[in-house]
Amino acid sequence: ADSPAKIEKLVMRTLGFSNNPEDLQIIEGIGAKIEQLLKDAGIRTWSDLANTSVERLREILASGGGSFRIADPTTWSHQAELAAAGKWGELIAYQD
Repeated sequence: ADSPAKIEKLVMRTLGFSNNPEDLQIIEGIGAKIEQLLKDAGIRTWSDLANTSVERLREILASGGGSFRIADPTTWSHQAELAAAGKWGELIAYQD
């Protein structure tokens, strides 16, 4: 029989989620460029992102220039908290 961890990985892959905690792009609103901007600022994992204030995220985005200022980070910390806790069903529902 498949182990719960193996089943969880299969479900995550089927739903399009990464099990890599450094994959910030699973957060709605974060693409490759914003992910790099966050990592350059020391936010490397879902846990890091979950523990970062919206104000700090806005500062980081502003430091990246005008094109990043339109991004809205208000939900990123909560989404990252759900991902870090492995609450994939809740994350999907929240993102919908």
